[in-house]
Amino acid sequence: MGSLEAPLLLPLPSGKENQEARDRKDRRWWRCRGGEGWWGEATAEAWRLSALAAPMVAVALLQLMMQLISTVMVGHLGEVPLAGAAIANSLTNVSGFSVLMGLASGLETICGQAYGAEQYHKLALYTYRSIIVLLIVSVPIAIIWVFIPDVLPLIGQDPQIASEAGKYALYLIPGLLAFSVAQCFSKFLQSQSLIFPMVLSSLITLTLFIPLCWFMVYKIGMGNAGAALSVSICDWVEVTVLGLYIKFSPSCERTRAPLTWEAFRGIGSFMRLAVPSALMICLEWWSYELLVLLSGILPNPALETSVLSICISTAVLVYNLPYGIGTAASVRVSNELGAGNPDGARLVVRVALSIIICLAVLVSVTLLSLRHFIGIAFSNEEDVINYVTRMVPLLSISVLTDNLQGVLSGVCRGCGWQHLGAYVNLGAFYLVGIPVALVLGFALHLGGVGFWIGMIAGGATQVALLSAITATTNWGNMADKARDRVLEERLPTQAA
Repeated sequence: MGSLEAPLLLPLPSGKENQEARDRKDRRWWRCRGGEGWWGEATAEAWRLSALAAPMVAVALLQLMMQLISTVMVGHLGEVPLAGAAIANSLTNVSGFSVLMGLASGLETICGQAYGAEQYHKLALYTYRSIIVLLIVSVPIAIIWVFIPDVLPLIGQDPQIASEAGKYALYLIPGLLAFSVAQCFSKFLQSQSLIFPMVLSSLITLTLFIPLCWFMVYKIGMGNAGAALSVSICDWVEVTVLGLYIKFSPSCERTRAPLTWEAFRGIGSFMRLAVPSALMICLEWWSYELLVLLSGILPNPALETSVLSICISTAVLVYNLPYGIGTAASVRVSNELGAGNPDGARLVVRVALSIIICLAVLVSVTLLSLRHFIGIAFSNEEDVINYVTRMVPLLSISVLTDNLQGVLSGVCRGCGWQHLGAYVNLGAFYLVGIPVALVLGFALHLGGVGFWIGMIAGGATQVALLSAITATTNWGNMADKARDRVLEERLPTQAA
């Protein structure tokens, strides 16, 4: 059968006839897994998506483990350091990391489509451009983080906790720059279906982080600042591993290029994708953080906040599955559109949605069957355990909407619809989700249950709108727009 090298990575020339030849070769290679006809095409696409999604899920879980381990280590220092670290994590996520992740997501569109269009050297150009933008944005974010210990007491936070939170945020600043570069490197590799180096870097980072965090927190006695500094150091380790792979791996030979002044031009066109991408991610992320803050003014705030935090932590854990499938769908849709293959992009969407619906039902049923044990995993308090048990059926419903929106959002990024996604998230969560949550939580006295029903309403609205956009899409026009987007900027070598 020949080499098992992924067919999308074969260096074939451009042009319509050669693209058709590549598509035929691609189908022949994958049909060995699925047979002939439409079913063979769908099965082959399912294999492609799985091959991309599984490593992405592993990457997400490894990164989540690092955050969990740092929380556990800080938790043994006492309530004040733990509370400070928790507040700092929430604030830095909202004001910094979510913004940078969103901006970098613009690369999913342009790098993926450029790779599909075989404009390989443009991937490096786009990546350099995004790194420049993210590093510039990191400066005001870092300045905001410096003033966290001064701002928190003004909004009623305990001065001791504010001081611990400020210390934690301060030591995250060195990692902010590394995080910016790592996000861009990851999107660069992801658009080429090169996921293994991301798994490798996450494994190396986590292996180093565990002893380093223990040493910084307990042996040197830096407390929660030591945990934050360990995160920053490991962020630079991740950048180093990914950078070395990109620099020396033969897999990146066609797509790497030296930094030139061309990277500083066309920043405006990148921002037209990056800003809506950031808004799309941040608007949803911020809505959950807002409800956690508002839970603090409900009756029995300690109980309500604890239960909502447990539910959100569980939702984040199981969201790794739709995140992986959604990222894989983003890569495949952008590659197919860039290659001028609208039928292939349409097939990706159908297969990805079919996979995620099956997984969502399985995860929801599993959560329901474990509803009496989920609370026990997080708390020893009887009130908390019983409250979580009552919340799990609602959590299972939200898993269905979260899974569908994870894939639909990936399709959105692959197509370059981020501006539509931003409008959808604004309407779904801030015109539907949060108002419903406030009415049910405060006016009807349902508390955290009402909050979660409100978020389900927002998620269902989001899924309905994104589904309508996807169902009415003219994929031929999408392919034309993708090619125009990639070819609108000619490099100096091409112009010559």
